[in-house]
Order: sequence, then C-alpha cells, then structure tokens
Amino acid sequence: MIHPAATLAAIEVHREAAARPPAEIVVRRGDSLSGIAARYRIEWPGLYEANRAVIGENPNLLSAGERLRIPSAASAARLAASYRPSVVSAVAAPTETAAVQDAPAEPAASAGSFQECVISRESGGDAQVMNGSGHYGLYQFSYSAWVAAGGNPGDFGNASVAEQNQVFATAYAEDGTSPWSPYDGC
Repeated sequence: MIHPAATLAAIEVHREAAARPPAEIVVRRGDSLSGIAARYRIEWPGLYEANRAVIGENPNLLSAGERLRIPSAASAARLAASYRPSVVSAVAAPTETAAVQDAPAEPAASAGSFQECVISRESGGDAQVMNGSGHYGLYQFSYSAWVAAGGNPGDFGNASVAEQNQVFATAYAEDGTSPWSPYDGC
C-alpha cells in the first residue's frame, strides 16, 4: 500500500516541476517577447534584459532559432526594474506582431496621435481589459507602473477612463514614450 503522505509529496514535486519555466526556449516564427513572457507569466522587460546579448538593442527584433533563457518570475521582475530602452528601439521599434516576420515595421505615429496609437495597440479601446499577465486598461499598465504614475491602488482593475488618462499623462510626462514605443511601434 502506498502511504497517502508519499502520494501528496509526489504530487507537490510534480506541481513544482510544472510551475518552473524551461531553462531555455527556441524562438519560433511569430513569437514576440511579450507573448513568450505571457506564456511563462513573467514581465517582458525582464525576459529582454536576461537575453539582451542574444536579442540585441531592439527588443522587437527576434529571429527564429534564437535561444532565449527564461528567468524565474522573481528574477524577471528584478531585471524588468533595470530595463531602459535603447535609442534604436525607442525610435524605430516595429509592432509587437512584427517580432519574427519578414515584413518591415510600420512607421511611427506622429507625436499628436501617440496616445490614440497606444490605446489602439494596447487595449483596442476597451478601458476595462485585463490581459493574462495582469496588465490593465486602455494603456495596459502593470500594477507597479500604475501606482508609480499616481494611480489609486484600489482603482487598479476598475478605474474610470478619466483616471486612466490622468495616469497615462503622468507616466508620459515622467518617462515619455519609452514604456510603450519599444513594442507598440507608436
């Protein structure tokens, strides 16, 4: 007879193994950093920082066949905090969906339409959308970015359009286009 405690221990080991990301993946056509990061429930800037030497200066230009190291969620969060987009990626970033394709990047939107471009690409205009990695609203803020830009922590996930626009304005005033343009192509 198998002891129940042994069965529970085996189940727990199996759950732990399933929760750990693979040490490395091979980029496939159609992959993007944000897509890969969402699959492993980590922040894409952390994934980028862990693989900057492989990817290069533009986080949107992945090549099929590249081998990327998948950091733990904690490591990805630490690395994401140090992420600073390069001048190349901030100026000439293609769209997220152009990550591993042959098509050229779309031209960047004019400064006057940057906000509309971000809304279109991030949420499609749905002010209450929450994606699989916990990014929320019109501008797809992470909780930490929301709070850092003055958003009410209690409103995250249920904020008015006016509050989201105010948080966007604050983030834009503090960081410019860098939180969005590296992967939105705006």
